[in-house]
Amino acid sequence: MESSVDRIGDPWGGRVPHGRGKRWPARVDTFLAEGVDPAMVQEWVQAASILHSDGDAMDIAVLDGRMVGVRGLATDRVNRGRLGPKDLFGWQANASPDRLTRPLVREGGRLVESDWETAMGRVVNRSQELLKDRGPGSLGFYTSGQLFLEEYYTLAVLARAGVGTNHLDGNTRLCTSTAAEALKESFGCDGQPGSYDDIDHADVIALFGHNLAETQPVQWMRILDRLEGTEPPRLVCVDPRPTQVARRATVHLAPRLGTNVALLNALLHEIIRTDRVDHAYLQAHTVGYEELSARVKDCTPAWAAGICDVPAARIGKAADLLGTADRLLSTVLQGVYQSHQATAAAVQVNNLHLVRGMLGRPGAGVLQMNGQPTAQNTRECGANGDLPGFRNWQNDTHVADLANVWNVEPSSIPHYAPPTHAMQMFRYAEQGSIRMLWVSGTNPAVSLPELARVRSILAQERLFVVVQDLFLTETAQFADVVLPAATWGEKTGTSTNADRTVHVSDKAVDPPGEARPDLDIFLDYAARMDFRDKDGGPLISWNDPESAFEAWKRCSAGRPCDYTGLTYAKLREAGGIQWPVNEQAPDGTERLYTEGISWAHPDMCEDYGKDLVTGAADSVDVYRSLNPGGKAMIKPAEYLPPHEEPSEEYPFQLTTGRTLYHFHTRTKTGRAPQLNEAAPDVWVEISEADAAVEGLAEGDLVEVRSPRGALRGRLRVTGLRPGLLFVPFHYGYWDTPAGSGPDATTLGRAANETTITDWDPASKQPLFKSAAAALTLVERGIGDQAPAPTTTASAPMTPAGVRATVGGPRARVSQARDTAWGTAGDNR
Repeated sequence: MESSVDRIGDPWGGRVPHGRGKRWPARVDTFLAEGVDPAMVQEWVQAASILHSDGDAMDIAVLDGRMVGVRGLATDRVNRGRLGPKDLFGWQANASPDRLTRPLVREGGRLVESDWETAMGRVVNRSQELLKDRGPGSLGFYTSGQLFLEEYYTLAVLARAGVGTNHLDGNTRLCTSTAAEALKESFGCDGQPGSYDDIDHADVIALFGHNLAETQPVQWMRILDRLEGTEPPRLVCVDPRPTQVARRATVHLAPRLGTNVALLNALLHEIIRTDRVDHAYLQAHTVGYEELSARVKDCTPAWAAGICDVPAARIGKAADLLGTADRLLSTVLQGVYQSHQATAAAVQVNNLHLVRGMLGRPGAGVLQMNGQPTAQNTRECGANGDLPGFRNWQNDTHVADLANVWNVEPSSIPHYAPPTHAMQMFRYAEQGSIRMLWVSGTNPAVSLPELARVRSILAQERLFVVVQDLFLTETAQFADVVLPAATWGEKTGTSTNADRTVHVSDKAVDPPGEARPDLDIFLDYAARMDFRDKDGGPLISWNDPESAFEAWKRCSAGRPCDYTGLTYAKLREAGGIQWPVNEQAPDGTERLYTEGISWAHPDMCEDYGKDLVTGAADSVDVYRSLNPGGKAMIKPAEYLPPHEEPSEEYPFQLTTGRTLYHFHTRTKTGRAPQLNEAAPDVWVEISEADAAVEGLAEGDLVEVRSPRGALRGRLRVTGLRPGLLFVPFHYGYWDTPAGSGPDATTLGRAANETTITDWDPASKQPLFKSAAAALTLVERGIGDQAPAPTTTASAPMTPAGVRATVGGPRARVSQARDTAWGTAGDNR
C-alpha cells in the first residue's frame, strides 16, 4: 500500500521488482482528502481513469455524497493497483466552485444563465432551420476523447443517421488518428495488436516518440519494476528530449524533428542487410516485402545520420538491438503521430515487426498508443473518421449492414466521401458551409493549431456554436449556447483503453446543480429532433447507459471490436477485459494476430489504404489486386523533408508536448491543487548549448515567435537536443484576466499560438511538432526559475540555484549531466 508516499516529488512511487515472464505484483496506491480516514469511507465505487489512455482501474471513495479520494484496484490487469499523479489528484476538479451548473445562452453579446428548455430549444430550432435551408452538411459535431462509449455511439447514430451529416470527428484526430491509420494501412483494420502484458515478456522494448513515463506513467512503473528484476529488458528510445525513458535506455536516439522516416528506414536497412528477417513469417502472412527491401537498400546509417543528426554508430547499435531481440515490443505515440510524415513513420514501425515476425506472441507486439482516455471508443463507435464497428465507408455491403442495425436506408448514412476530419470541418466553418458547430468535451480554442485563426472562426456571427462542457472554457466563451455536463464519477458508462481493455465506471456522486450526463443531453436532442427509423419508430430506442451499451453490442456483433460477450455485470465482477469478447473468446482476447492476419481481406477490411505521400484513397480494385488473400501489408515510404524548416528569421525547430502533471488543456488538472502547483504556468525549454550561444539562463522571460504568432514563458535549460525548443501545450487563458485568448493585458501563453495549420496526408492529424521559431529575451530572470517540473523530461541541466520543486518542497532535483541528451547521443 502506497498512501503516504509523496506522489508529486516521487511520481512513479516505489519499486516492486519482477522478472521476465512473471506476473506483475500488485501495489495499491491511495489518496484520500485531508481529514478522511479509510474507515470513514461509506462506499467505494468502481471506475477507470479518464485523464490518460492507460485505463487504470480504481475505486472512488464516497463520504456524505461527495468524492473524497481514490484507490487503485489491485486485481485489475491494467495497473494492478497503481495510480499515476493525475489519477490520484485529478478527481478534485469535480468539486471545483466554477463548475457549470446551469445552461448559458447568448443575449446581447453576453452569456447569461438560462434553463434547459430554453437552451435546448435554441439548439433544436437552429438545427431544424439549417436542415431546411442548407441541408445536413451545414451541421458539424466535434467531440472528445473523454466521453464514454455509450455517449459516442449515441452521437454517431444521431449525427450520421439522424441529421445525416458527414461532419463528425473527435479531438482524437489530434492525438491518435495516426495510430488508427497506421493499423489500417498495415493490417487492413484498426485494433491494437499487442497488450500491456507484453511488457512482462519482452527482452527489448523500443519507444518511438513515446514519453511513456509522463503520458502513461503506470506502464512506466511496470517497466521500472522489470528493470529492477531478473532479466531486465533493454530499452531503445527515440526522442529529442531527455525523458526518463531516455535516461534508462540502452540506446537513445535524438533525431531532428521531421526525420523519423529517414531514421526508421535506416533501422530497417540494417535489419534486412544482416538478414535478421523471419522469411517464413513474411511468406505466410505478408505482401510487399520486396518493395520495402528495394526502398531501404541505400538508406544506410551514414545516410540517415546526415539527415537526422544522430551518429551512424548509434543507429547501428539500435538496429542491432532490434534485430537480435528474442521478443520485441514497440510503442509509438505523439513524437511520431504529430510529426512530419506521421503515418509513413508509424507504418515503418509496423514493418519492423512484420519483417521480424514479432506479432501475436507474449512480448512480441506493437502498441500504436492512444493519447486521449477513450480515443479507442471514438474510433470503434464511429464518432471520428470511420463508420461504427470498423466498417468500411467505401464498401456498400458494410454500409448496408450498418443500415440494417439502425433500421434505416443505406442512402441515409452519408458515404459519398470519407467522413470529414476535424481540420476540414473548421475549414468548412471558416468558409461558411458549416453554420452550426456542436463541441462536446473538448477545447479547440486551446488545442487546435494556429489559435488566432481558430478564434476568428469561432467568433463568426454566422456560425452557431454549441459547447457542452464542465467549465466555461476558452471555447465555451465563444458559444451561443453552453450546456453544463456531468463528468466521470457523476455518471455511468464504459471506456476502452489503448490495449483494448474495457472497463465500466459507475456513478459515485450526483453532478452539481443542473448539469447532465452527456448521454442524457444527446438523447434529449434526438427526442426533440424526432429522429425516426425507416419504419417510423424512434431512431434511438435506448434511454440509459446500460441499454445504450446493449445497442452498441448489436452494432459490434461479428466485427473486429466484438463486445457481444460483455455485460455491465461481467465488467463489474471481472474488471477490465480486452475485446473482442464473444462466443469464441468469452474471457477476452489478450493479443490479436496470434494465428495470422484476421481482417485484411478485401471484403472485410476497414479501409483500402491510402498513398502515404498524397493521402489519396486506394480503390477496392487496387487493394484487391495487391492483397487478394488478406495478408498484412508492408508499405515502404520515402523520406521527404519537412514543410517548414528553420531559416535566418526563425532559426529554431519548435515542438510542443505534454507534462506528467497535466492533461490536455488543464480544464481538470489545472483545478487540482497538487497538479497545478507542480506545473503552474507555461515554460520554454532550450538546450544548454543554445542557451550559451544566445546568452540566456534559467528563469529568463523569453518570447517564442513563429510566422503565425507568439507566446511568452520562463526559460528552462535542459538536456534537449540543440536547435530545438519545447513548449508544453496545456496552457490557455481560462485562469488569466483575458479568459479566452491574448489581449492587451495578457500576452500569448498557449503553445498553439505558434503551431502550423498542416496535417498528415493519410491520417489528417495536425503536425504540432513541425514549426520553425525565433527566440528573444524579454527580461532577465534574476533569481527566477521556470515554472517547470524537475522530476521529468523538463529537469534542469544545472540544479544549483534551482529550487527543489516549482511549487513546494516535494519534487526532487533530477540528475543533471549523466542523464542529459549529450551523453545519450551527442551530435554537437
